[in-house]
Amino acid sequence: MTAKHRIDRGDIMPMAEYGAHRAEHRRAVIDLKRHRRLEIGPSAALYFENHATMLAQIHEMLWIEGGGEAQIDDELAAYGPLVPRGRELVATLMFEIDDPVRRDALLRRLAGVEDAVSLEVAGAPVRAVAELQDGVERTKPDGKTSSIHFLHFPFAEPQIAAFREDGARIVAAIEHPEYAHMAVLPEAVRAALADDFD
Repeated sequence: MTAKHRIDRGDIMPMAEYGAHRAEHRRAVIDLKRHRRLEIGPSAALYFENHATMLAQIHEMLWIEGGGEAQIDDELAAYGPLVPRGRELVATLMFEIDDPVRRDALLRRLAGVEDAVSLEVAGAPVRAVAELQDGVERTKPDGKTSSIHFLHFPFAEPQIAAFREDGARIVAAIEHPEYAHMAVLPEAVRAALADDFD
């Protein structure tokens, strides 16, 4: 099955229809996401996005904010670029710390962390490229970074082939002086993400 690379207005359900089946849609997305999340160290996780996760996000934003037709274009502009285009993986990097004081202290030390993330495939790194949301950098001039970063991992054809091999060892890394951690993708995650490629 070929992955879908774009979300169009025609993909958006009327909110009455979405609301009638919202619980079912949310359960399906939660199930899908089980094999699209990877913890890296004690405080960070990568959530790998695809057409289904971003379409669900758009529907939820429309449902919660209730902006109707006028809101659709903004949501498509915000989340459409996070759908993988067939030769990449796309992930949301989140720093997940419940305690606001600890979270603030860590984020103030992680300037530029979005440039320190990679996936190692067949011994070579695939470096993340940060997605700018509304042209805004995720690290502020004072050095504090956001708890959420949107990352693209552009693959060359040999790296895609290597990623698709059953049992391939793929290592995700954050190599920042203040947060240096690695994690190996479980096979179920690797297999799910392999479907994002053409």
